[in-house]
Amino acid sequence: MEHIEMLFRFAGGLGMFLYGMNVMADGLQKSAGDRMKHLLEFLTRNRVMGILVGAGVTAIIQSSSATTVMVVGFVNAGLMTLVQAVGVIMGANIGTTITAWLVSMSEWGAVLKPEFFAPLLIGIGAFMLLFAKKEKAKDVSEILIGFGVLFVGLSFMSDSITPYRDAPIFSEAFRILGSNPILGILTGLVVTAVIQSSSASVGILQTLAANGVVNWSSAVFITLGQNVGTCVTALLSSLGANRTAKRAAVIHLLFNVIGAVVFGIGMFVIFSFNRVWAGAQVNSVGISIFHTVFNILNTVILYPFANTLVKLSGVLVKEPVTQEEEEMGEDAACGLPHLDSRLLETPSFAVEGAVKEVVRMGELALLHMQTVFDAVRTGNRKWVDKAFQIEQTMNKYEKQMVEYLAQLSKGSLTERQRLTVGNLVYTVSDLERIGDHCDNIAELAQSMIQDDLSFSQEAMKGFEEITELAMDSVKAAVLARETERMAYVQQVIQIEDEIDDLEEDLRTEHIDRLARNECSAAKGVFFLDMLSNIERIADHANNIVGYVADEGEE
Repeated sequence: MEHIEMLFRFAGGLGMFLYGMNVMADGLQKSAGDRMKHLLEFLTRNRVMGILVGAGVTAIIQSSSATTVMVVGFVNAGLMTLVQAVGVIMGANIGTTITAWLVSMSEWGAVLKPEFFAPLLIGIGAFMLLFAKKEKAKDVSEILIGFGVLFVGLSFMSDSITPYRDAPIFSEAFRILGSNPILGILTGLVVTAVIQSSSASVGILQTLAANGVVNWSSAVFITLGQNVGTCVTALLSSLGANRTAKRAAVIHLLFNVIGAVVFGIGMFVIFSFNRVWAGAQVNSVGISIFHTVFNILNTVILYPFANTLVKLSGVLVKEPVTQEEEEMGEDAACGLPHLDSRLLETPSFAVEGAVKEVVRMGELALLHMQTVFDAVRTGNRKWVDKAFQIEQTMNKYEKQMVEYLAQLSKGSLTERQRLTVGNLVYTVSDLERIGDHCDNIAELAQSMIQDDLSFSQEAMKGFEEITELAMDSVKAAVLARETERMAYVQQVIQIEDEIDDLEEDLRTEHIDRLARNECSAAKGVFFLDMLSNIERIADHANNIVGYVADEGEE
C-alpha cells in the first residue's frame, strides 16, 4: 500500500504541476491583455524581433509546443511567412527555459522552497479571486494560484520519490541512459511526446535530479531528447494544414534535431574524456543551466542558416500546391477566411487574427459594392455574374467567421477581448447584410439589362454621387475596425448624414422628373430601390463604427 500511495502522490503532483502551469499561463495572458496582440506586429519586422517575440510569448504561455502550434496556425492563416516563423520558433525554445528555472527555485534557498511560500500564494490568490472586483486583480489571482499549485505539485512529486532515492534501480537506469546517448535522447523524446510538453518532462527530470538520482550525462542526453520530443505536437498539428504550415512544423523539427545531434556528439566527446563529471550527480539548477545554454547556443549557431532551413523544409515537404492555395495567391480578397483552430491556443493572438479576417471580409464587401455599381453603370452582364459569385463567398465567409468566433468566445479572454469578439460577430453580420444589399442591386441591374433600360443622364449623375459616398463610408468603417482610430468613426458618421440628405434630395428630384414625364415609371422603380439599398449600406457601415466606438469607451 505504501508504494501505491507514493504512486498516487506522484500522479497527483504531476497533475497539479500541469494544472498550475495552465492556470498561471491563462492569468498571464489575461494580464498581458491587448499588449499580446501588438506582439504580432513585431513578427513582421525582422527575424531578430521574431526570436524575442517567440521567447516572450513562450515565457507567458509556458509552452514552446503551444507557441510552435500557434506559429503553424499563423503560417496556415497567411499571417506569417516561413522566414518570420523561423525566428519565432528559435525564440520559443529559449522562452521554454523559464519553466525550468521556476522549477529549480526550490534549490536557491530555504525561503524559496515550494512548501514554504506556495500555500501562501494560493491563499492570497484565492482571497483575491473571491473578493476582488477589478478584472486585473482577478487575473493576478489566477497567476498566484497557478504558481502556487505548480509548486505544490512539484513538492508532491519530490516527496513521492524521496523514499526511493537510494534504490539501485534509479542509479542503474540513469547510468545506462548516460552511457548510451541515443537511448537517453530517445527516452527524453518519448516521454515528452507522450505528455505533449517539454516543460513538464523537464520538470519531472528536475524533480528526480533534486532527489539526487540523476547524473550529468543522462540529464544532458535526456534534455536533448526532450527538445526533439516537443516537436511532435507541432507535427501532429500540421497534419490538417496547408503545405507551407507543414514546412513550418518541419523547420521546428530540423532546428531541434540538428541541435540535438551537434550537442549530443559534442557532449559525448566531453564526457568520454571526463568520466567523473559524467557520473556526478546533477541538481535541478544544473539542468536549468544546460537547458538554457543549449537553446541559446543552438539559436546563435543556426540563426545565420535560417534561409537554409526554409529551403531544406521545401525539399522534405514536396506536397503540391492545391487549387485553393493557387486561387488564394491570385486573389486573396476573394478567398475564404484564413481561420485556424491552432490560434485558439492563444486567445489574445486569436482575437487579433479574427480582426484581420473581419477586415478582409470588409474588403470583400467593398469589392462587391464596386462590382454591382459597375454593373449598373455599364449595363454589362459579366459584372452581374461576378457580383452573384461574390455574394456566395460572402455567405460562406459569414458562416465560417461566426463559427470561429463562437469557439474563440469560449477561451480565456479579458473583458475587453470578450467585448471585441462579440462586436466582431455583429460586424460580420453587418458586412453580410451589406452583401445582401449589393445582391439586391445586382438583381435590379440584371432586370434592367434584360428589359434594355438605362437611367437618364441626370439620374446617373446622382447615382454616381451617392455610390461614391457609400464606398467612402464602408472604406472608413473597415479602417476604423482595423486601426480603432476614432477619426474614421467620425468620418463614417458624417458621411452617413450626407447620404441621408442626398437620398432625400435624389428622391425629390426623381419625383419631379416623373411629374414632367422625363422619366418612365419602370426606371423610377429601379432607381428608388437602388437608393434605398445604398442608404441601408451606409447604415450598416455606421453600425460597424458604433461597435468600435463602444470598445474605445472601455
